[in-house]
Amino acid sequence: MNYHYTIKHFNELTTHELYALLRLRAEVFVVEQNCPYLDPDNKDQQSHHLLYYAGDQLAAYTRLLPAGLSFDEVSIGRVITSPAHRGTGVGKKLIEASIQGCYELFGREPIRIGAQLYLLKFYQSFGFVEQGDVYDEDGIPHVEMVKGV
Repeated sequence: MNYHYTIKHFNELTTHELYALLRLRAEVFVVEQNCPYLDPDNKDQQSHHLLYYAGDQLAAYTRLLPAGLSFDEVSIGRVITSPAHRGTGVGKKLIEASIQGCYELFGREPIRIGAQLYLLKFYQSFGFVEQGDVYDEDGIPHVEMVKGV
């Protein structure tokens, strides 16, 4: 499969790109995880969006947030892989590209995430370290993790 990605600020997204990323977020976070919540949280407008494609289909996505928007540190959020592309390795490529994207956009600063607990080992493999206690976010156990520089 021909995977490629682009990073765009919210203001650069086309309507088709915005629709695709919002649809994927709703498909997985709301429908698949059975978690009714308001996904558009007024952070998208100040963020960069990493769209990872398989051909012309959105296969994976993350939101790259500047320091002070979600956490004191730069952060990566809304990490998602389309069900059709799980098990292909695109999730690993997505995180690598997201870390690199944060460094290029915001400088080589620590990166904080709010990780779903079941993905703890996955994020540890990229150098993220657990910080704090497990907390509930919309009925799903999460833990904050930080990748130092």
